[in-house]
Amino acid sequence: MLDPLVPGAPVLVAGGGVTGRAVLATLTRYGADATLCDDDPATLRKYAETGVPTASMSTATQQISDYALVVTSPGFSPRAPVLVAASAAAVPIWGDVELAWRLDATGYYGPPRRWLVVTGTNGKTTTTSMLHAMLVAGDRRSLLCGNIGSPVLDVLDESAKPSDFLAVELSSFQLHWAPSLRPEAGVVLNIAEDHLDWHSTMAEYTADKARVLNGRVAVVGMDDSRAAALLETAPAPVRVGFRLGEPAVGELGVHDGQLVDRAFADGQPLMPVASIPVPGPVGVLDALAAAALARSVGVPAEPIADAVASFRPGRHRAEVVAVADGIRYVDDSKATNPHAAEASVLAYPRVVWVAGGLLKGASVDAEVARIAPRLVGAVLIGRDRAEVAEALSRHAPDVPVVQVVTGEDAGMDATAVVCGASVVEVAKVDDSGQTIGTRVMTAVVAAARDLARPGDTVLLAPAGASFDQFSGYADRGDAFAAAVRAAIR
Repeated sequence: MLDPLVPGAPVLVAGGGVTGRAVLATLTRYGADATLCDDDPATLRKYAETGVPTASMSTATQQISDYALVVTSPGFSPRAPVLVAASAAAVPIWGDVELAWRLDATGYYGPPRRWLVVTGTNGKTTTTSMLHAMLVAGDRRSLLCGNIGSPVLDVLDESAKPSDFLAVELSSFQLHWAPSLRPEAGVVLNIAEDHLDWHSTMAEYTADKARVLNGRVAVVGMDDSRAAALLETAPAPVRVGFRLGEPAVGELGVHDGQLVDRAFADGQPLMPVASIPVPGPVGVLDALAAAALARSVGVPAEPIADAVASFRPGRHRAEVVAVADGIRYVDDSKATNPHAAEASVLAYPRVVWVAGGLLKGASVDAEVARIAPRLVGAVLIGRDRAEVAEALSRHAPDVPVVQVVTGEDAGMDATAVVCGASVVEVAKVDDSGQTIGTRVMTAVVAAARDLARPGDTVLLAPAGASFDQFSGYADRGDAFAAAVRAAIR
């Protein structure tokens, strides 16, 4: 199962970020002869200074036949030149998850763990965190890892804590490079347009997500048409659905205000809907998905309910920043695609929507059409704000829209009208030391406060990635929260 990975084997590690560091550490302990390649000279220098053999991307690509195996970071798509070269030379390509799965399955870390894997376009982190809490509450020895924080390799390599289960969040990138993964149970929460700048087509994106259904138990969200379509053809011998409505036999769902299990029991009540701390239908769906995985490995109803009742969502996930003058300010910066933003908006009756950023090739039109009745205003930021503005002009023409732009990309007078929207120009960074992100969010909050009325929610649910103006979704959320607190002082 580990072939061609043997002690002394020449292995190329593609990418020197968090994942690359974890891969290098594992391969070094295993005894492989690892070389790191990266397209950033500063990263290569950092590793070279610690004695790690390094190569530029171009050199690694030219010398690809010298390696028995490539272990890639998930950010590299199949179209990356070094991976194209490896494929052409018939050099196997694994991701870090593939490496972790193979090592664990062969007993390298002791008795193999039972992997419970969560994927989907949205809701992965909350569901995985809930699942881990349910396992722990049910006296199962569980480790939390994957896309949620620590790489699986780090958790397996460094954990002194005995474990029987891994609660693993995996992205489509990670799953693409993990073809042999066979989890104990896996769930596909939902599938919507996202990362089409990485995946060539929606079909390929969907196929990568579906890899979590190759184990013993396959779980899918039945209210999502793309996810539901995967259940019939899932290789898993046990197939389970979950839905917001009444569950059929073989499903979990909602009956008389209770989450109930008709897959692993005959209508066993699990918890009241009212006890779920994540707002809106998305919170119910996440709890159902986590419960399905927990029930698949025998966790009783009581610890599942206790875990959810005491659960607290992570930062930047429907996080209430403040309530002032009857207006609620919510940071859901983790809503980095249109599908996630739609679910976030639909959790509140009246919303001033803060949106924009990098749409990554996804369309926002259908989602805007569905959330239009909830919107009382919109404040748009980032590179792809015009696409959001155009969708709003078609589906919510009466909703006031303010675009906040930086001086360098305004290209227009600050009072110009675009798609019926006001435009507020934010000057470029000056000597005050404030970042452009801070200045943007200061203007965002000022505009949102003008649009909001008591009872409204000012909601940062951007529908796009943040890297055009911020270092990440956390930086964007922090800037929003800081601007809110400064404005209401």
